Amino acid sequence: MDRGWIFTDRVEAGRQLARELATRDYVDPVVLALPRGGVPVAAEIARALAAPLDLVLVRKIGVPYQPELALAAVVDGEHPEVIVNTDVWRMAGVSEEAFSRLQERELAEIERRRDRYLQGRDRVATTGTTAILVDDGIATGATVRAAVRALRRSRPARLVLAVPVAPEDTLQSLAHEVDEIVCLHTPYPFHAIGSFYRDFSQLTDQQVVDLLTHDGSTASQ
Repeated sequence: MDRGWIFTDRVEAGRQLARELATRDYVDPVVLALPRGGVPVAAEIARALAAPLDLVLVRKIGVPYQPELALAAVVDGEHPEVIVNTDVWRMAGVSEEAFSRLQERELAEIERRRDRYLQGRDRVATTGTTAILVDDGIATGATVRAAVRALRRSRPARLVLAVPVAPEDTLQSLAHEVDEIVCLHTPYPFHAIGSFYRDFSQLTDQQVVDLLTHDGSTASQ
């Protein structure tokens, strides 16, 4: 695998992705970030496209004894959207009762983040727009799939998934969920997303708030 392209950090990845997206002449774009890691990437895109920046609040539900392994993902809303990784569920042997507890815990964290990030501001409407969903990378796709399906409920005219890096097979599995996928690199073999960044530091809530405030942004579901 050619490792010469590895991103310095999320800001650089966002700038590279923004240059690619800017060539596509999207009509009425709205940029929607998956927090926390997707926000610095999306902020660069929103700036380049002169588009509003918003959030999709979604949480991975990890296997209890291996939290980094995605069992499912949940997006808040009137009817929470839950996307289950059936292969992982089968392997992990998690009961329905245990899964319900995990789901409630992640919904509570989503609510905490909503309060922290929105700070009373209105959400950006996505109906009829070109909704561009952004993250700093994709691994299994469970979190992104949940976010995409939640966004579809708001009826954007076009739904675009934009990421700096992802495995080809995951993108293929997501292709029928969106109208377009823009991904800069699809390395093989694919390791953890952080291995494709020199600086993959965890963002704090305050950094997310600062990015949103700086861009005059509001948060979305």
